[in-house]
Amino acid sequence: MRRVGVVVTGMVQGVGFRWSTRTLADKYDLSGWVRNRSDGAVEAELEGTPHAVDSMLAWLRKGPPSASVSHVEVVELPATGETGFEVEPR
Repeated sequence: MRRVGVVVTGMVQGVGFRWSTRTLADKYDLSGWVRNRSDGAVEAELEGTPHAVDSMLAWLRKGPPSASVSHVEVVELPATGETGFEVEPR
């Protein structure tokens, strides 16, 4: 299993980014969470198979149709065995 921490910047709040991320996380059978940050970025932790994580990272670089992603920062984290995916409040 692979776990990553991700920070996505650009026009990524108020465009359905978190909910779209959750939908795809469910599709790829990923666990973790996603939330808006006070600085306008979206932050997430994702855990799953390396292929599923890579697929999600590819999508995060584009985001939903109404988003405009300018940068994606990814850091490798230790896998935790967490299950489920949550959209955290702001």
